[in-house]
Amino acid sequence: VVITIVNSLSVKLGSYLQNFLTAAKMIIVTIIIVSGIVLLAQGKTDNFKDSFKGSKISVSSISLAFYNGLWAYDGWNQLNYITEELKNPYRNLPLSIIIGIPLVTVCYVLINVSYFTVMTSTELLQSQAVAVTFGDRVLYPASWIVPLFVVFSTLGSANGTCFTAGRLVYVAGREGHVLKILSYISVKHLTPAPAIIFYGAIAIIYIIPGDINSLINYFSFAVWIFYGLTVLALIVMRFTRKELKRPIRVPIVIPVIVTLVSIVLVLAPIISAPELPYLYCTLFILSGLIVYALFVHLKFSWAQKISKPMTMHLQMLLEVVPEEDVTE
Repeated sequence: VVITIVNSLSVKLGSYLQNFLTAAKMIIVTIIIVSGIVLLAQGKTDNFKDSFKGSKISVSSISLAFYNGLWAYDGWNQLNYITEELKNPYRNLPLSIIIGIPLVTVCYVLINVSYFTVMTSTELLQSQAVAVTFGDRVLYPASWIVPLFVVFSTLGSANGTCFTAGRLVYVAGREGHVLKILSYISVKHLTPAPAIIFYGAIAIIYIIPGDINSLINYFSFAVWIFYGLTVLALIVMRFTRKELKRPIRVPIVIPVIVTLVSIVLVLAPIISAPELPYLYCTLFILSGLIVYALFVHLKFSWAQKISKPMTMHLQMLLEVVPEEDVTE
């Protein structure tokens, strides 16, 4: 709720908060990595012997493992949502991805190495908060720092997602894919407040009933359907819309690989270990087509009688207006 309010009130405030939380995250990452290196230098290598003993190798288990791993790296796509607000996006977007992903990879690997210097794989899996357990065992009197900075890290991830996903909803409203109210801009704060509030409300609903593992698996199942479709659209448009200007281009082999990976990630868990929640997840996604057909595409008169008063009252309550058309 706090993150939603902050991003609805000010773009600068949201970006300043993100800068602070990211700096805090890097501080605790550095502390954990340096502590792990010191422990390794002292000969704490017992937990690395027979590291993969008892591992199960199957298409299903590997796919679910990728769900967790790719969840950790999910920030790779978020900058694409705010391309309009980036300075010199043709340079800064690829540059940030090229710098960001290797940096995150190195940090994740070194942090996990640090964890295994003081925990067995069983202890790591049973820990409610791995970083906190690490801090209790290594940092002693200063262990309180770890949960504090873990909170900063978590809030930073949530704030970044709120900032970027709000823009995704906003553009969907502008393009006519969802209700038009979601593309309105705050008169006072110049932020896409309705889109951000809508995203915040959906996020709150998601986190009420589920445990983290279920959320990761079903979110990943759903999101890789859309990643796959998005990249497939890139391939299709490369051949059907050749006349479009493409300031940023990638070799065609990359989207082909991503599409194939998406198909494997979506189908493998269903084929290997079918569960009803995957069906529920699919039905929930398809239910969006019903809302889209009734309120956006077909514009039935009774649906407009519901949506128009709602739009008017929300517009007055939130003090938002449609985006101005800028003619070049």
